[in-house]
Amino acid sequence: MSIATHSLRSLQTLRARLAARAAPLGRFARAREAATAVEFALVATPFLALIFAILQTAIIFFASQTLETAAANSSRLILTGQAQNGSWTAAQFKQQVCAQIYAIFNCNDSVYVDVESYASFSAVNLNPPVSNGNFNAAQLGFNPGGPGSIVMVRLYYQYPVYVNLLNLSGDLGNLNGGFSLLAATVVFKNEPYGS
Repeated sequence: MSIATHSLRSLQTLRARLAARAAPLGRFARAREAATAVEFALVATPFLALIFAILQTAIIFFASQTLETAAANSSRLILTGQAQNGSWTAAQFKQQVCAQIYAIFNCNDSVYVDVESYASFSAVNLNPPVSNGNFNAAQLGFNPGGPGSIVMVRLYYQYPVYVNLLNLSGDLGNLNGGFSLLAATVVFKNEPYGS
């Protein structure tokens, strides 16, 4: 037997062994019966997470707008002196706020009201009462001021965040425990209601 014949047979044997080993992989690569199910499984999870994140973001924006509207409407009660003339407490003012918020919040337990008066607009403190990622309700007060006072009315709500994509900082959850602090602020000068 010549060297060329022996090399040819060795090459044919090697090809046959490789073909035998590659046959299952080739059949797997050519199989199309479950391709759609596998592709759907690969795409469905990120797609559904994205859909839930979009829905949650829309709900939080809607909740934030609802809080802004309640702050603007309830601030008129202080602006015009109705709260001061009625000697309202913080709880009575909060009842007026809760009367304007429908269905999206658990207002009595979860909405916080902060009303402060200042000597000038430049003295207004806009920093939220948050320290180390925790909301501090003890820093809130109720001081509606008198005629001509500069007043800041701020409403807070800790909204639960259910979908936080990739758990990135700067996502919707800005408080510990997976909550997003929604705040609505109105700053104004009281009308001269006493004169």
